[in-house]
Amino acid sequence: MATVELRFSAQPEHVRTARLVAAAVARRAGVDEAVLDEVRLAVGEACSRAVGLHRTNNITAPVKVALTEEEKTFSIEVSDEVPAPGDPVPGARGAAGTGVRGAELEADAEDDMGLAVISGLVDDLEVVGGESGGSIRMSWPTASAVVMP
Repeated sequence: MATVELRFSAQPEHVRTARLVAAAVARRAGVDEAVLDEVRLAVGEACSRAVGLHRTNNITAPVKVALTEEEKTFSIEVSDEVPAPGDPVPGARGAAGTGVRGAELEADAEDDMGLAVISGLVDDLEVVGGESGGSIRMSWPTASAVVMP
């Protein structure tokens, strides 16, 4: 199992670099060329979401991206360090009635839209949040997973 780790400051201009690195590592791992655009888009959405969460919550820690090549799958995990609220709404970091201001509710709507885009691009998606932050884990099959008759 080979893993490439990328950390970048929560600046929107670094999301493009994460997309390019993800596509290059996915290609090397054996992800089908036809799927690479989906990998780029999904990583871009996940990283943009993490950057937005860090900036909204004044978190200076870097966004983390782990790209892992396994025998039959290629997975990417994008992690942020924004703690989930005590009583979260699934997929969101804030909810009406929890003291979240209008701008933060708008950010949550964008967050939900990004997750919807990602879920349309990835067959295997896991979104988790906790006290130490959240992560989005996505995976795609590699060429070794395709069995030729």
